[in-house]
Amino acid sequence: MQERHFEQMKNEDGFIAALDQSGGSTPKALALYGISEDAFANDDEMFDLVHEMRTRIITSPAFNSGQIIGAILFEQTMDREIEGMYTGDYLAEKKGVVPFLKVDKGLAEESNGVQLMKPINDLDETLKRANERNIFGTKMRSVIKEANPEGIKAVVDQQFEIGQTIIEAGLVPIIEPEVNINSPEKEKCEELLKAEIQSHLDQLGQDDHVMLKLTIPTVANTYKTLIDHPKVVRVVALSGGYPTDEANEKLAENKDLIASFSRALTQDLNVDQSDEAFNDTLQKAVDSIYRASVT
Repeated sequence: MQERHFEQMKNEDGFIAALDQSGGSTPKALALYGISEDAFANDDEMFDLVHEMRTRIITSPAFNSGQIIGAILFEQTMDREIEGMYTGDYLAEKKGVVPFLKVDKGLAEESNGVQLMKPINDLDETLKRANERNIFGTKMRSVIKEANPEGIKAVVDQQFEIGQTIIEAGLVPIIEPEVNINSPEKEKCEELLKAEIQSHLDQLGQDDHVMLKLTIPTVANTYKTLIDHPKVVRVVALSGGYPTDEANEKLAENKDLIASFSRALTQDLNVDQSDEAFNDTLQKAVDSIYRASVT
């Protein structure tokens, strides 16, 4: 299965759906979906509701492997079931969609213009469970806010250090050093980031591969050399807070860069929509993101 998934991620047209909101971002995702915080009394109820939302998305006929080639899951979602199957198995076997797992534990406090990841103390156990759940790869996010060379180097060093552990566990890491779209130094951040990533890619072992998840660059095709690097399976773009139309427009300017959108995919979905309206709304978002990803 891993080889088939590798070929799918490497070569097939489409994009990755990011369905990995964690504890901190779940209330916002539910609010956007039309479920306010007074609808749940505790975290268990909140996670039940967000799993119902994700299940509705994943089981929709609009969620299909003809356009969506991968999906990123939150750890709790990986351990839950859809129609009697673990979520990763349902995605792979019923939908033909490659499952990924978010493994980071959130962001540390800002230092040197960046936010590193908090320690991932249970990473080995998480990777073991991910393999048992037939997960193909992982995702972990850092944030860059300023063009500080020391800070950006620290972000990329940390990402690739943990990425090596993930590779050794037999999974493909998605390295995600997000550049904040509101940074006044965004273009300079991207230049520094590209150089650091390039250096680390060149040091990977012969059989090592990674994916990259990057903010859509200010200058189109900034990351084309990374996309073409032999150690890179695929480079995907986060929407970064851009609304769907703007994110799609910017994405389409970048050759061979595909989407891995979260909010831009689900922003118009609502818990009170009929199944017909829900599926139609999701299909329109999928169509638009797919077009931008293959342009």
